[in-house]
Amino acid sequence: MREDLLQFIWRSRYFNQSNLFTEAGEALQILFPGEWNTGQGPDFRNARIRINGVLREGPVELHVRASDWKKHGHATDANYRHVILHVVWENVEGPEGIPVLVLQHRVPKLLLGQYAQWMKSPLFIPCAAQVLSVDEVVWPGWKEGLLQRRLQRRTQIIRTWLEENRQHWEEATWWLMARSLGLPVNGDAFEAIARSIPFRLLGRYRHETIRMRALLLGQAGLLGENSALQREYRFLRAKHGLSAIAEPVLFGRIRPAHFPAKRLEQLAELFADGVGWFARVKEADSAQELAGALRVKGLGAVMKSGLLVNAFVPMLFAYGVLRGEPACREKALRWLREERPEKNTLITHWQRLGICVMTAADSQSLLELKKSYCDARKCLDCAVGQALLGL
Repeated sequence: MREDLLQFIWRSRYFNQSNLFTEAGEALQILFPGEWNTGQGPDFRNARIRINGVLREGPVELHVRASDWKKHGHATDANYRHVILHVVWENVEGPEGIPVLVLQHRVPKLLLGQYAQWMKSPLFIPCAAQVLSVDEVVWPGWKEGLLQRRLQRRTQIIRTWLEENRQHWEEATWWLMARSLGLPVNGDAFEAIARSIPFRLLGRYRHETIRMRALLLGQAGLLGENSALQREYRFLRAKHGLSAIAEPVLFGRIRPAHFPAKRLEQLAELFADGVGWFARVKEADSAQELAGALRVKGLGAVMKSGLLVNAFVPMLFAYGVLRGEPACREKALRWLREERPEKNTLITHWQRLGICVMTAADSQSLLELKKSYCDARKCLDCAVGQALLGL
């Protein structure tokens, strides 16, 4: 038994609640299990119970073993002084004076066995063997929630960036475009390169192709010692006081079309191409219109889609949220629902399991599910896991 599972069982009341008694033989009725406390103190607050018909309100603490009360130092902690019920899996040397409820024999064995199996599963996702048995009605709402959660998390990142650069949306878009072109292995490095060069400086040289390439490749450490670009870069670095980035540019398992130098040259071309990209994102009526503006040699459909999904849509969604422009937020979601799904190893695994992936909204949802729930083994918080457990 794990404490997180015990907390879930208590919170969801997934135990036999008939004829409840404390270990002291007192009749117990659970009126409200309490509000889950993620901060300091007991696990649940404001619970309501009746013991021998007397109403009690206050915090509830949970442990796998009753002896964990002393082991965790609660006996001398003032935060636990008013606990009204100690819920445990097994009762071994618990605290005196606090009613104890043991759940060990009140929980369906199916849940315990399945949960234990998932926690040890070496498969792509813990429930890989059962996922196709989930009722189809579960997926639409769950995917939508996952997509919103993913975009909201990115919105918070963008909010932080805007606080750093004094609400410069074009610069934040540039950082995100750079990061997107560096994926899957050089996202951090490409973002660091973009940040290391002042945006006004890039604007100054945007129509000077040689200097733009020298700046980006030089900051990445990808110039030969005796090249003309290296000499140009040394001049610009000294003139503008540029500092080297700390993140290394990686080459492992990268196809030639994705070589860092090639991607940085394409990034330079994108920056030099006319008006700001954030302005274009706001003004574009469709994802196809925006993709048509990505006129850079060697930038294929997959990379264009990557820029749309990983840079343009998050920026547009964030703008809609942070500036109170629901039309922008809805346009971002519409673009994802109209765009083809991403092509990567993780999405291929989902498809091999038989999961339908029709749009970029689907692929983004499944990437969020894999990272935030499956890999973290948060099966109890997942709509699919709950459905399989019969919750």
